[in-house]
Amino acid sequence: MNLSTLRELYKEPACSHNAAKKDAACPRPTPGKAAGGCSFDGAQITLVPITDAAHIVHGPAGCVGNTWNNRGALSSGPRMNRMAFTSDISNNDVVFGGEKKLYKAVREIIAKYSPPAVFVYQTCVTSMIGDDVNALCKAVREKTGTPVIPVDAPGFTGTKNFGNRLAGDALLRHVIGTAEPATPHPYNVNLIGEFNIAGELWGILPLLDRLDIRLICSLSGDARFGDIAKMHRADVNMMVCSRALLNVARRMKEKYGIPYFEGSFYGASNTGAALMKIARIIGNKALVSKAEALVNEETQRIAPELKSLKERLAGKKALLYTGGVKSWSIVGALQELGMKVIATGTKKSTEEDKARIKELMGDETVMISEGAPRKLLQVFHESGADVMLAGGRNQYTALKARIPFVDVNQERHTPYTGYDGHVRFGEAVAGAIESPALAIARRPCPFGEI
Repeated sequence: MNLSTLRELYKEPACSHNAAKKDAACPRPTPGKAAGGCSFDGAQITLVPITDAAHIVHGPAGCVGNTWNNRGALSSGPRMNRMAFTSDISNNDVVFGGEKKLYKAVREIIAKYSPPAVFVYQTCVTSMIGDDVNALCKAVREKTGTPVIPVDAPGFTGTKNFGNRLAGDALLRHVIGTAEPATPHPYNVNLIGEFNIAGELWGILPLLDRLDIRLICSLSGDARFGDIAKMHRADVNMMVCSRALLNVARRMKEKYGIPYFEGSFYGASNTGAALMKIARIIGNKALVSKAEALVNEETQRIAPELKSLKERLAGKKALLYTGGVKSWSIVGALQELGMKVIATGTKKSTEEDKARIKELMGDETVMISEGAPRKLLQVFHESGADVMLAGGRNQYTALKARIPFVDVNQERHTPYTGYDGHVRFGEAVAGAIESPALAIARRPCPFGEI
């Protein structure tokens, strides 16, 4: 990827983070500061959930063992993406080049598995030795007729979030707009940044179905390659999670005139607001009325369960340490349950996310930018919190400190989106606080100090 393209992606104009700075630019990589994932990792997180495509890593075999597989992005059908392919670059290939090896590997994958597409990921090693992945993908595509998509996102390019953006750029250049839906439909929507963690997309689909809104594509949870190619026929794009794919929504608006907005399906209020926003942007009065009726019906349906949960959680305090859209949307979900959020993490939040947090929590908001265990526990105990909600890596901090914990990040196994998801979320929080195991764990050791 040339430098002018990289600069354009760094300066994404629709990013509020850039808009707040005098010299527009997203955070750039700092030598020796790769913690949290690199661009290659971010690109895989975005694209590997395209479940029917083959994904091959052009680099050393060790690059296949990255962190994307820790995310619980589920598929309702194909599992081609679970196959791990690599060109397995060796020291000899570093000297003489690895293009021939990659060409042979891609041809072999197409011949053996006949995938609808193959994504080829550039890595640090093959990028530095100068392998031309773009030209190779074009050659294989012309030879076989199978789309072969270059993903030029070597790890040294930047952060994980920047890798998300590079992956979106690859889709915009090579996939979106290359196919048409088989049948027309009056209402169409794309969900951008919905990764179907623990099956959360499947809690949203029934709501869209009841409104007769067709989901063209969820980018990229439970996604199919052919659906991504048809995304340009949507009436509205909803940014669900991570504004790192903002370039996709912004450029689809410029190229195809598709409006977009950022919303959330965490919490009953956020879910209702998102459905109403989709209906209003589409602009059909009958659809808006239908959405209002659905929101009212669902709100009343779960009201008895929420009432019971509110009684159990009234006055309880929560420490939330997560990132992105969850940093504000889960705050709202906790407040709906009658809880007080005493602090929230903002490490991966945008300026807009932080503004929403202040709107929800007030000017006295405690924002935690770095979640070192000592800092989290200090805030937890000083504020008298009852439960910690964070990612999987923080659960050991909570376990060692013998405090209630709920996993709200990508490693979790329980879906929390939609109305039923909100009830599940409340039950998880209440269950953690009331767990009898904690009372046992907090008892003094019967054998005394060891």
